[in-house]
Amino acid sequence: MRKSISLLILLCSISLSAQFRSYSNEFLNIGVDARAFGMGNAVVAHISDVNAAYWNPAGLAQIGNDWQAAAMHAEYFQSIAKYDYLAAAIPLDNSNALGVSIYRFGVDGILNTTELIDAQGNIDYDRISTFSASDYALQLSYAGNIFNLNNINFGLNAKLVYRNIGKFANAYGFGLDAGMQYRNRNFALGVMVRDITSTFNAWNVNEDALNQLEIDGTILNEPPEETIELTLPKIQLGVSQKVDFNDKFSGMGELDLNFNLRDGSELVSSAGLSFSPAAGIEVGYDEMVFIRAGVNNFQRTENFQGDQEIQFQPNVGLGFKYKGISIDYALTDIGDQSVALYSNIFSVKIDMEEFY
Repeated sequence: MRKSISLLILLCSISLSAQFRSYSNEFLNIGVDARAFGMGNAVVAHISDVNAAYWNPAGLAQIGNDWQAAAMHAEYFQSIAKYDYLAAAIPLDNSNALGVSIYRFGVDGILNTTELIDAQGNIDYDRISTFSASDYALQLSYAGNIFNLNNINFGLNAKLVYRNIGKFANAYGFGLDAGMQYRNRNFALGVMVRDITSTFNAWNVNEDALNQLEIDGTILNEPPEETIELTLPKIQLGVSQKVDFNDKFSGMGELDLNFNLRDGSELVSSAGLSFSPAAGIEVGYDEMVFIRAGVNNFQRTENFQGDQEIQFQPNVGLGFKYKGISIDYALTDIGDQSVALYSNIFSVKIDMEEFY
């Protein structure tokens, strides 16, 4: 109890001296798994494989009797930014499982021109170097029926975050996610709370390396005064239903609501709360070939005439499964209907139980 009280005091003191950011650790909100992308990221309720460690850790309790592994690579902004993900999960028994995930989002080869001009005021292109701006996260996950409730599993993520901007700045962070799933035959409900403890990052800025630029007494690249930033929690609610049409064909549908504890450009927004829906469907043939479609990322934007309009992100995907190997593909934002850029996403999953 004394340790719990000390931890609570520490978290409160951090909150008082830190600053909430509307967009912090956004690389952890991109998502993983081409299957999920193809369904508009509407998978919180029914996800039940190694990728549940990201979407809803409670789903790890369904992975079966042997370990699973998954990997994904994606590129954004015409391959300027690269996003990589690797995960593995292993069951402890029939209702408990552990998982570990690694994430990296980075832009490499950025030109550093802060030393372009030497001490004599001469331009020397040999003084140009390169650096990377990269975000990393290590996530440990647990899932199980910890309260012995029928058909209900709980999950928890503990994540360590490291962010680096060359030699100029770096940050370390820590946070927790929590999730729950209820399953009854082919029906499922899911709840996922990201950053339930308000994930924090503690920044260290190398002011000497910044080589401050000053014009008319004003420093143009002065480092921020706040060195600690907090990530507000996000809540996802989902409901899904699976239908078996016959011995060969099956269907899956899910509807999610994504809540942010802030004002935003989401479909519905008010003081301190905003939310938007996401929906996805999957049609499978013989548990081998899958076709998917989904829509998400509903936003209110302003056009050139100053009028409000609603934009959204449609997605499609394909999946192939042979024994324990699943290969999935997703094309996001087809038709360029949202402010997000379209991307080709590929992922692979291995399920060792299927090889027996």
